[in-house]
Amino acid sequence: MESPPRLPIQKNKKMIKEIIEKLASEQNADREELILLLNDKSEDNLELLRVKAQARARERFGNKIFVRGLIEFSNICKNDCFYCGLRRSNGRVARYRLTKEQILGCCENGYALGFRTFVLQSGEDGCYTDEVITDIVSEVKKRFPDCAVTLSLGERSRESYLRLFEAGADRYLLRHETASKPHYERLHPGDMSFENRLSCLRALKEIGFQTGAGFMVGSPFQTTDDLADDLLFLKAFEPQMCGIGPFIPHRDTPFGNYPQGSLDLTLKLLSIVRLLLPDVLLPSTTALGTIDPRGRELGILHGANVVMPNLSPKEHRKDYSLYDNKICTGDEAAECVNCLSLRMKSIGYETVTDRGDFKQHKTTGNKE
Repeated sequence: MESPPRLPIQKNKKMIKEIIEKLASEQNADREELILLLNDKSEDNLELLRVKAQARARERFGNKIFVRGLIEFSNICKNDCFYCGLRRSNGRVARYRLTKEQILGCCENGYALGFRTFVLQSGEDGCYTDEVITDIVSEVKKRFPDCAVTLSLGERSRESYLRLFEAGADRYLLRHETASKPHYERLHPGDMSFENRLSCLRALKEIGFQTGAGFMVGSPFQTTDDLADDLLFLKAFEPQMCGIGPFIPHRDTPFGNYPQGSLDLTLKLLSIVRLLLPDVLLPSTTALGTIDPRGRELGILHGANVVMPNLSPKEHRKDYSLYDNKICTGDEAAECVNCLSLRMKSIGYETVTDRGDFKQHKTTGNKE
């Protein structure tokens, strides 16, 4: 489907404002309305959208920003995604795996800093079988019973997801990447399946995980229509978490010379998602902070409500290189936490390290 024709400026601005008001009041928009909004370049409308999204986030969560402790425990991956610096064909990566005790040590450090959610993330590394991961999750929950465990391990079988859930994992992050099959196939090799990615997401939700989806903004070959379909997919799927960040190329991938995603468009999409899904847990990503020095603060001001400082061992941070120029690879965990806390305070927000579980509000206007 082609994008709708452009309307005269004044009429178009009025229509866009009406779409934003509809998003804020009805938490919905149709495909054509989303395409018009995404194509709109008016600074006035972008600011209106931002204000509405920030107000909705403040209404739901006050000035609280949830902090998750990220532990990147393996950069080994069987997949060869064309955009990812960890792809198996990249021979220039210094590969590593953390042991169970190293992972627990990261959690111990994070717990002392006040963290009550740990995000265990890795490439699709076959070394971490169901037995290995369930043992790690069980031990984390045993040692830190008041903490939530979020996993981000990629595509696994339904049986595997069920075992992880039964071991105590609370949440699972798996970006859908794109709601367009043709676009998905231009970003991934032939041995990866669009249908399997969606099947994995459905299985996670059915099992009972708080489930996270999401996509990159500005990935190669992405169109405005694709982005509208991503938004419609999220609205229909209703994830409890949603990860949206700009595409940043990695020099050692087939897309190494492609332009990075737009800051403004990423911020616009964060705001739209906040209005479509008022209760969603929405990170202001490290990738945002990588493309702009104030990117994470801007993400919060556009409706995001989660930040994820890194608890991984300092010596391995630079090796978990999904994209080039990733920030905070040399910081200690405490430095990351303190820096983010001060950054959030500078814009009127307070970081909280509690579990911050997804809480659905029954009606618009209720507050926590």
